[in-house]
Formats: sequence, C-alpha cells, structure tokens
Amino acid sequence: MAKVLVIGAGGVSSVAVHKMAFNADIFTGIALASRTKTKCDAIAESVKQRTGIVIDTFQIDADDVIATTALIRQVQPVLVVNLALPYQDLHIMDACLEAGVNYMDTANYEPIDEARFEYSWQWAYQERFKAKGLMALLGSGFDPGVTSVFATWLKKHKLDTIRTLDILDCNGGDHGQHFATNFNPEINIREVTAPARHYLNGQWIETPALSTKQTFSFEGVGPKNMYLMYHEELESLAKHLPEIERIRFWMTFGDAYITHLTVLQNVGMTRIDPVMYNGQEVVPLQFLKAVLPEPASLGATTKGKTNIGDIATGYKDGEERTFYIYNICDHEEAYAETGNQAVSYTTGVPAMIGAALMVQGVWSGAGVFNIEQMDPDPYMDMLNAHGLPWQVKELAGPLEF
Repeated sequence: MAKVLVIGAGGVSSVAVHKMAFNADIFTGIALASRTKTKCDAIAESVKQRTGIVIDTFQIDADDVIATTALIRQVQPVLVVNLALPYQDLHIMDACLEAGVNYMDTANYEPIDEARFEYSWQWAYQERFKAKGLMALLGSGFDPGVTSVFATWLKKHKLDTIRTLDILDCNGGDHGQHFATNFNPEINIREVTAPARHYLNGQWIETPALSTKQTFSFEGVGPKNMYLMYHEELESLAKHLPEIERIRFWMTFGDAYITHLTVLQNVGMTRIDPVMYNGQEVVPLQFLKAVLPEPASLGATTKGKTNIGDIATGYKDGEERTFYIYNICDHEEAYAETGNQAVSYTTGVPAMIGAALMVQGVWSGAGVFNIEQMDPDPYMDMLNAHGLPWQVKELAGPLEF
C-alpha cells in the first residue's frame, strides 16, 4: 500500500521496522537510514530472519538537509518516520517540506545546547506544511503518544470534561547492570536532570529535578517510587484540552539509579556544555553515553514489566468520576518478538501504528498536528491488535496526592 523511510537505528527504530515488516500489507516498502549504516544492516538482517522481508538501508547524516532531501527523493516514500535524535527534528521536517513528503516523529524538538523541551519550534511549521498540503504528526510514541490518546479516548467515551490528568510511567524491569538507561543515555539523562514542571490553573509550576516523590502500586510491578518530571505531552495536552486544571507527569526510578545519577551530577559528568580535555572539546554527557551500556544491548537480560497509563478525573453528566487507563508490557515477551526490551517496544509499536494510520489515510490533514488532535479509536484498536493491549477501570475517587 505504501513505502516509508525510517530515519534512526536505535531500539525504537528496530521495533518499529520489525512491526512494519509484520504488516507488509500496509507497508509495501521499508527503507531505513542512519548515520551508522551497520546499525541499519543489523536491523535489516533481523527483520529478514524473522519475517522474510527485505529492508533497504542507507547512510545519512540527518542534520544535512540537502543530503536528507536527496535521499527522500531517491527512496520516494509517502511518509518519513523520524526516529532519530530530537535535535534533528527540524532538519528532517525541512527535508520533508523540500521533498514534498509527510512527516511523523515520536518526540519533540530539543536544542542540542539546552535541555529544553518545547513544541513552539515545530508548531511554527504549521503554515508551511499546510501550504504544501502535507501532514506532520508529532509524538506517536508512548509518552508522548499513547498517553495522549488515552486522554482523548477517555474524554470521548468516559468523561465530558477532564479536570485533572496524571500520567504514570513505570518501568519495573531489571537489566542486571549497576547503572544503565533503557533508551538513549544522553536524552534520558538530560530529561531526568531538567527541572520538573507541571501545569496548574493556566500556569506552569517549576520545581527542582527529582524533588517531588510519591509511592504508587503498579499492577504487574508492585509499589514503586515515582518522581514528578516534565514531559512534552503536558504542553500539547494543556493546549488541546483547555478545560484541564492540572496535568502532571510521573516516572519511576529505583534508589540505585538515583544514587548513581546524583554522583554523576556532582562530579560534572551530566554537563551538556563542552570542556577542554587534552586540547580538544569534550561534552561530558556525550562521553558518559559512550561508556554506558548501549540500550539496545539490554534486551537479552531485562526481565520484568512496564506499566504506563493515565489517571483522569473529570465530570460525566455532572458527576465527578475518575478513570485509570493503562498498558502492561513484558520485557521478555517484547524481546522474543522483536529482539528489543519493552521500553523500546512501547515506543516502537505506537510509531508503527501512527505511520500505518497516516499511510492508509485514516488520519489525514494539512499542517502540523499533535496526536491528541486525531480520532483516538482506530489507534486504540491497533494497540490491542499489535502487542500493547490496554485496560481501563474506574477508581473510587481522585488521587490523594
């Protein structure tokens, strides 16, 4: 039905490309490009062994707009799926505009020299995409992505309005390492060490990173400490669900992770500004990334489950009600299917689903869209059908914290 070009060759990309190959009736051609072609080739070989589908692979520096545009024209996809680094979003969007091709990503743009998640840069592309009749879909991962669709599904089917929304992200997996991150270490550590922010009555409230902690018992995992953080879907949900009074994002971390991260911060290894070493500039966090375990290598040893979902309190027919909607994903099952652990799986599967809905024309439009602006029902149906089944239950009342 359609050919797509996937840019990026990490764990999320591996899952997305495997799942695309499993759905060859939708994705009749798949091309994969990255700065390191050997990573693309390894994914392509795994896909061929598991599905028999042949993936075309290419080397590309996605920061080079001219080269990326040329590759898009060479491949001739109907959609570019950006699973590269968030720093590269705008360059890939520029290339899509130049080549006249639709665009999709899983994470919003972030400047390389500042840990600042903000949609303004990508929303500024609205008129350019609209003028060319092209669609750019932002944030079709899990969070952002599924968590945003969970919210709009609840509003469509369970609540007339949403008053408060809490997004809870729990990774209960154990990879056996002293310290490692389950996705790109540079992005993960920048995200975790940035100041926390949450939305309250039309204002953003900022607090120090990892300073607000609660304990929550997650089904399939058990009780875990979770910390208030900022995540980009808070910004877009506050815009597109304007009746919301409060939105918060929580993520779980074990005590060992927090201890290691604190030490790394204290000695300057999480800095994102360059320092001079032996006559050359080195960014400490990028060096740290080079010596930490590669997240894609953790799949074989990771055991346990993830549990990610939304708790929404609002009104239905004038009565206050609270619903909890969530997915539980097993690390070992994800690895058996795609060769990747559940953190990559829970982002890669939604990337495939968003791409499938776009190339089939189920979701369409001209301009730049966040995922919560789309009809949630076909997305929710595909989550159940492609490895991320969800469940919803009504709670006795709102969260107590």
